[in-house]
Amino acid sequence: MASILQIENLTKSYGDRILFADVTFGMEEGDKTGIVARNGTGKSTLLRIICGQESPDSGSVTWRLGTKVGFLEQTPDFGTAATIREAAMQHAAASVELELECERLLTQLMLPEYDAPLAGLSGGQRKRVALVRTLLQHPDMVVLDEPTNHLDIEVIEWLEEYLRRSRLTLLMVTHDRYFLDRVCSRILELDDCTAYAYDGNYDYFLRRREERIEAMAADAARARNLLRKEQDWMNRQPQARAGKARYRIEQYYGLKERARGRAAERDVTLDTRSSRIGSKIFEAEHISKAFGDKVILNDFSYTFARGEKVGIVGSNGVGKSTFIKMLQGIVPADNGTWNVGETVRFGYYSQDGIAFDNNKKVIDAITELAEEIDCGGDTRLAPMQWLQRFLFNPADQQKYIATLSGGERCRLHLATVLMQRPNFLILDEPTNDLDIMTLGILEQYLADFEGCVMVISHDRYFLDNIVDHIFVMHGDGRIKDFPGNYTDYRAWAKTQSKTAATNASERPKGEKQRTERKEKLTFKERKEFEALEKEIEQLTAEKDSLAALFASGETIDDIETLSARFASIQQELDIKELRWLELSEKA
Repeated sequence: MASILQIENLTKSYGDRILFADVTFGMEEGDKTGIVARNGTGKSTLLRIICGQESPDSGSVTWRLGTKVGFLEQTPDFGTAATIREAAMQHAAASVELELECERLLTQLMLPEYDAPLAGLSGGQRKRVALVRTLLQHPDMVVLDEPTNHLDIEVIEWLEEYLRRSRLTLLMVTHDRYFLDRVCSRILELDDCTAYAYDGNYDYFLRRREERIEAMAADAARARNLLRKEQDWMNRQPQARAGKARYRIEQYYGLKERARGRAAERDVTLDTRSSRIGSKIFEAEHISKAFGDKVILNDFSYTFARGEKVGIVGSNGVGKSTFIKMLQGIVPADNGTWNVGETVRFGYYSQDGIAFDNNKKVIDAITELAEEIDCGGDTRLAPMQWLQRFLFNPADQQKYIATLSGGERCRLHLATVLMQRPNFLILDEPTNDLDIMTLGILEQYLADFEGCVMVISHDRYFLDNIVDHIFVMHGDGRIKDFPGNYTDYRAWAKTQSKTAATNASERPKGEKQRTERKEKLTFKERKEFEALEKEIEQLTAEKDSLAALFASGETIDDIETLSARFASIQQELDIKELRWLELSEKA
């Protein structure tokens, strides 16, 4: 494989704070690398430096000549674009083929009409438009910063499959562990200002990371044992610190550095006990809710039991957030009643975030809520101590809320929820902007939580580790209660689809034909499918011919033009083969 990117000794700091130092790694064509790290270690900064949007303090970024890079940022900027189509086509050359590809991608990503205004889109929809804009550039390499944030599970799975099949070179930051596991074959970890590379998927990275940390801890322990002996020598023989003993003095200081080991990991501390909860939690009796023609709930009834942990899934816009707001009385039902137990104390983590004044300091925002935090048992903490559990050191506590990063805002929001000692946690997309390490701690806390949990999340790994069952919202007012986690549900849904297809094939001939006309390719898609087969065959023949010419050793006139054509053919094949696969599956 040919090298496409080389990073050498990259260093970046802000003031006295070093984000990373002497980071060195390379990427070859077809590599798919995921970057993981704690919040605040410089993941997004590293991507911006690689894409030329920010400068390093030192070091170099070297791209292969002519490499086209597509960069999907966390918060896309569409400039003056007013409609979905204008935004999606911003970086693409106008052509009929690209217009058709744009429409196809927008349809697959379930976006509104192409000429709908950008102003009315949600964060997840804007992210999907930006994704289409990136893919339409037909880049040699894509750089993605948290591509799954604010996307619903169906779109995440589409993107996962697209990237897995594609020949694109990929570098991305994501906290979605299933996404990392299924797409990436290499993990780059930023830790303690250094980069560590692991050739394998996320599961492999976890094992090797644990081994690395244990090995470093063992080495530091050995160094501390040796250091005690050397310390005695240093104390006893001040006169020997010259001449032939100089090497030993240098060895002593090297040993002292090793004994320090890596900086101790700081983790969010989640050990607050829930308040007592009675046997009656809540009952939903014949709840209905609609906004005009859009039905959220239709005659929904359910009795929630103590200790239940339920996940809520469904496409964007089906009413997941409305459902949990109705439970808390924030949004009224059209019909029916909620009967909530007297001992229930809700803790609501909203995806809308905290409603604090951005001009307030972090410590003041917490102090206004409580002068003392009851953690259960005999443990009581001052606001400063409480915030330190959420990784806000004394200096961080003096920051204004307006200056906080996405991850810091999430941790502060979580701190305000848990300080109330809720016994019924309602979490709406809690995984956005939290790093992988913090997510693991939150998962363990929720698994051990003695109260009830209701969680909306697009993070499949998170759902699998927490919930007992799933509410599947279909978007027409129906809710299916599935007994199992998200992976169980997906396996069941696929089995149902296969069973339905088998049943369709066994129907009487006339009925089968009617089904096929309804479910298979449209006339336009069938024509496209037939044309793609011919185009792929022709392009493959031309590519093979050029490859044979390049390998012949003959003198080739106009080698630059032919090389450019070879690269163009490869891009066209990637697009057409992926589309052929999509249509063949539908057929």
